[in-house]
Amino acid sequence: MAKWCRGLRSVASSSFNQTIRCLHHYETIQAIPREATGRRVSARDRTIGRIPAVVFPQSPDASPSRKQLLTADRKQIKSILDSVGLPFFCSTKFKLQIRAGLGSESLLESGQVLPLKIHRDEESGKILNLVFVWANDGEHLKVDVPLLFKGLDICPGLKKGGNLQSMRSSLKLVGRAEHMPSKIEVDVSKLDIEDKVLVQEVVFHPSLKLLSKNETLPVCKITATSPVKESEAVQV
Repeated sequence: MAKWCRGLRSVASSSFNQTIRCLHHYETIQAIPREATGRRVSARDRTIGRIPAVVFPQSPDASPSRKQLLTADRKQIKSILDSVGLPFFCSTKFKLQIRAGLGSESLLESGQVLPLKIHRDEESGKILNLVFVWANDGEHLKVDVPLLFKGLDICPGLKKGGNLQSMRSSLKLVGRAEHMPSKIEVDVSKLDIEDKVLVQEVVFHPSLKLLSKNETLPVCKITATSPVKESEAVQV
């Protein structure tokens, strides 16, 4: 479904960059192993401020032993979500430290992870479970990377009163974790009325593969608020 924006500024991009820099100690997610599973155990964990989580390798040929059942601190996860925001949370890599238990200094395992899914209660919106995948250098990932449109404040088409019509909010990329971006910036600073940016024109790391059936489709377009008169169209 297409989204329409008018008179926008590139606030989203700058805000995202600022919040990433302000994460401080919340950059490293602290977790402990789950010794048991099941609905009752998960419900008990939630009552004491823990969120059940799982981390596993996304590659199908990876060792099953790398799957870890964990719980994470609800306040820490909420702080990260509030800082990074959606949909960037599920495209941003975080450090993870697995401790032996609550308050323990014993480090069992650490590495980089990428949030894959957030399960929420349909009525309350509270987080029920988290799913992560290992995202260390060399790991192969498949990620829906959000698009951010930059250059909105100087876009000729928007200055003329046009609208930015967004057809795609993200692109699905496959590739190595170290090359996977948390966002993709789409430059619209030179677009005039009726100009568009195609999927194949979006720039990202050359090692990454785009999963798209038709790369000639537009990700965005500048549309006129009202039909452009012929006399106005020829003005320079």
